[in-house]
Amino acid sequence: MKQLFRPIILLSLLLPAQLAFAQAESAPDVDAFFGSLNGYLGSVLFYDVMPGEAEVPFIVAWLVVGAVYLTCRFGFINVRMMGHALRVIRGKYQSPEDRGEVSPFQALTTALSATVGLGNIAGVAIAVSIGGPGATFWMIIAGFFGMTSKFTEVTLAQMYREFRSDGRIMGGAMEYLSKGFAEKGMAGVGRMLAILFAVLCVGASFGGGNAFQVSQALGAVQNELPFFTTYPWVFGVFMAGAVGLVIIGGIKRIAHAAEAVVPTMVFIYLSACLWIIISHATDIPAAVMSIITGAFAPTAVAGGVVGVIVQGFKRAAFSSEAGIGSAAIAHSAASVRYPIRQGFVALYEPFIDTVIICTMTALVIVLTGVYNAPEHHALVEASKGAALTAVAFGSVISWFPIILSISVVLFAYSTMISWSYYGERCWTYVFGERFSMVYRIIFLMFIVLASLVSAGNILDFSDLLLLGMAFPNFLALYLLQGKVAAALKDYLARLRSGELDREVINGDAI
Repeated sequence: MKQLFRPIILLSLLLPAQLAFAQAESAPDVDAFFGSLNGYLGSVLFYDVMPGEAEVPFIVAWLVVGAVYLTCRFGFINVRMMGHALRVIRGKYQSPEDRGEVSPFQALTTALSATVGLGNIAGVAIAVSIGGPGATFWMIIAGFFGMTSKFTEVTLAQMYREFRSDGRIMGGAMEYLSKGFAEKGMAGVGRMLAILFAVLCVGASFGGGNAFQVSQALGAVQNELPFFTTYPWVFGVFMAGAVGLVIIGGIKRIAHAAEAVVPTMVFIYLSACLWIIISHATDIPAAVMSIITGAFAPTAVAGGVVGVIVQGFKRAAFSSEAGIGSAAIAHSAASVRYPIRQGFVALYEPFIDTVIICTMTALVIVLTGVYNAPEHHALVEASKGAALTAVAFGSVISWFPIILSISVVLFAYSTMISWSYYGERCWTYVFGERFSMVYRIIFLMFIVLASLVSAGNILDFSDLLLLGMAFPNFLALYLLQGKVAAALKDYLARLRSGELDREVINGDAI
């Protein structure tokens, strides 16, 4: 089956890139190409399931219902096991017998480097601008329930991962779709869904994991360095070179880079956010009240309450990627004895990404009031969320946008190196290991291309492909939830009996 689809898929993926680069000398033509592509993908992947003025894309509803269901199914595991997960991250249960390419913490930082990106800066600003302060509330709710989605998909990725002859690991939704469905007597369906997921992931890596990051970073940097307004392609070439130095080395080099970059960029960004929030301390109660009241009684927002909910969940999905299946690829390479253990580690992803960082960004946007200021309407219309956040930073201290620009570049860089790995693993799943370098070259070319395409069309392109991955992924989560539940029950019994702690005491863990 895979052999039959390979040449067709390869042409379908390469042709858009060839057409786009052929038009790269004319930015309007490139932008028009992506606009047309968005229209086609939107008609295929999404349709409105909500009657009336408000629009609820099927994929957004699919993610919301699935996340809530899994959270109830596993007894709010996203609350109960946070303490144990922290002990795993700190290395308490690490053992020489664990098999994998990276440590649990490195897998977490690699996945975080993909999710803690410009979705936290640009995406939040866009959500608040469109849906009002109330969208923040629904982003937090989405992040809370999304923790269980992430736990489920990461556990399955560990269960079904494949150790290849070259020592590399192939894991993620591709594996548990194909193997899990085969266990249920639906091998053909599983293979087709695995290929669909892989193709969407490759496309999303070029869009949300690459072009969107570059475009938003460029928008923020241009405010501080006008040179890049005249020569945007120079920024693209610089980013392509920096990304290329890391991604050629594979997951181990990516993990080491993420381990160093992620804590630094999060510290810099959150410190700046805290400064702004503290400087507006007297306005915090009013801002929090506007977030809560806006979540249930929005005014002048298209679609009313439903429209606000959709904006919050849509941007949360784009930011944390819970239920999308992308992070499962990174976590499948982690060295752990029990698959369920890495699932606990993954609980921290949506918590850090959405509940903490996105909330901090939203507070900055709301407290400074830039989201509804008439003079910034052009930035909102152009979906330049990072530039809007820069304005918010600059409204407090004139040189704060410089800090944001540094954060934006770090966020974009870390996201791109991790998403290159996601896309490369999916590309390899379809075409084979010997074509992995082809993918990496195309990925680097898209970085340069992104400096020539409008942020609006890139945002739409990213949403379509990234959210589209949730359809095949959640089918697997529903189908295989029983296997996760059995593993969870067994692990919790071992933990309560003290068996897991005795492994540490007996010297089996290091």
